[in-house]
This record gives sequence, structure tokens and C-alpha cells, in this order.
Amino acid sequence: MSYSWNAKDYSQHSAGQERWARELIPLLDPHPDDRILDIGCGDGRVTAAIAALVPQGSVHGIDSSADMIAHARSTSASIANLTFEQRDALALGYENEFTAIFSNAVLHWIRDQKTVVHQIARALRPSGRVLVQCGGRGNAQGVIDSFTRVASRNRWSKYFTQFQSTYAFYSDLEYADWLKEAGLAVDELGLIPKDMIHSDVAAFKGWVRTAWHPYTSPVPETDRDEFIDEATREYADAYPPDGQGRFHVTMIRLQFRAHKLASF
Repeated sequence: MSYSWNAKDYSQHSAGQERWARELIPLLDPHPDDRILDIGCGDGRVTAAIAALVPQGSVHGIDSSADMIAHARSTSASIANLTFEQRDALALGYENEFTAIFSNAVLHWIRDQKTVVHQIARALRPSGRVLVQCGGRGNAQGVIDSFTRVASRNRWSKYFTQFQSTYAFYSDLEYADWLKEAGLAVDELGLIPKDMIHSDVAAFKGWVRTAWHPYTSPVPETDRDEFIDEATREYADAYPPDGQGRFHVTMIRLQFRAHKLASF
């Protein structure tokens, strides 16, 4: 399922995702002449930061959202070694093209992540490396539980009669099998707990609005703000803000670094 993205709104409420992505970049170990693919580039800010580290190379960002790609292109037109394209991660279609692949906070949007792993392996050159972080087993369970309780109430239940989240949070054990099958040798693989902090209720609500489409999109747009307000109150009741009014969300990130075996 595809969702309607507001690229400007996302840019204003994705500070947590961007901060974690920038922290990941050194683990990718960009080489000056790398040819890098950024899967799920979003608004392109992190992709541009990577491009600055490969002055003799290039970076290609892809995203399934046309709005995101248009925004990324408009804000980075002056960067010569950076390109963007609308493309689905399940159908990358590249073969032996990239020396490195990067992806942050994206793959959990896709249920069939095994296919994406095989697409990544095919897109890498021999010995090429990949670094991925996404939501893992148990990610943001408090937020999901809050949505579930609100969606079960009479006011909202009619919109969720056949609901199935398009999010998929897998374990490191499942990924270990998929990476091996795809011909990728694991350099690092594990689940990492992180505390995502939102400065106040408005910031938390903005994040819910821009990042939780699987749970908010079933509600008609005319009623969606009301639904988000109720889900926000539900979360605040279960996980009250701290003494500074900040909202904390326990996130579980699945992270792996791997490289393509020369024999594949």
C-alpha cells in the first residue's frame, strides 16, 4: 500500500530519524569514489550529507513517494554527484552497480523484507557493503498498543474491521537467514533499544501524523486529527511526559552491516 506524504511536514517532524541516520553514516565508511544507493531517501537531507563525503563518487537516492523525490530534487539541485529517482525497494532492478548501500528507518514499511535483501545483494558489486537500520521486533510497542486501544472503541472501530498494519518488525534471527541466503556475509547484526525523545506534545503529535500512516490512514481525512489527538492522549496516559514535558518512545532498531561475497 502506498501512502500520501507531505514532504514539508515530514521534514519538520523527522528529527529523530534524521539524527539516527547521521549517526549511522560513519559505519558505512564512505570512500571518496564510492557509488552509493540510499534506499528510502525521503526528503534527501541525509542523502546529501552522504554525497558530500564521496567527492569523486556519486550517490543515488530512491523513494517510493513522488512527493518526497520532488522535494529532494528541489532542495539539492546544485549537488552534482547526487541524483534521485522514484522507485520501489521491492523492485530495485540494479545489478552489480553499487559499491555501498545505505538505508535508515525504511525497511519496516515493507512486509516482504526478504525480497528486499535479495534485491540489495543483486545491486551490490562483489565485496560491496550494505548498512541498514530499521524497526525491529518490539519497536514502538507502546505507540502500537495505544493505537490498538483507541481503534477498538465504538467511535473508530468501523474503520478497522479488516485492518492489518503494513509495518513489519522482524528479528535478527530472521535476518541472519535472509542475509546468508542472499550471499551477504554479516559484519554486524542485532537489535538495539533506543529512546526517541519528542520535545513536547505538539512534536509527538507531529511525528504520529507523519510517520504512522498504517494506523492513521484508515480513518477518513476529515476525522483523522481527532483520531490522532485521542491516540496521543492514550499514549500520554500510559507513558506520561517527563518533568520537562518531553515524550519518550522506546524504539527497537534492527541494524546490520554486511558485504557481498565474491562468489555471488
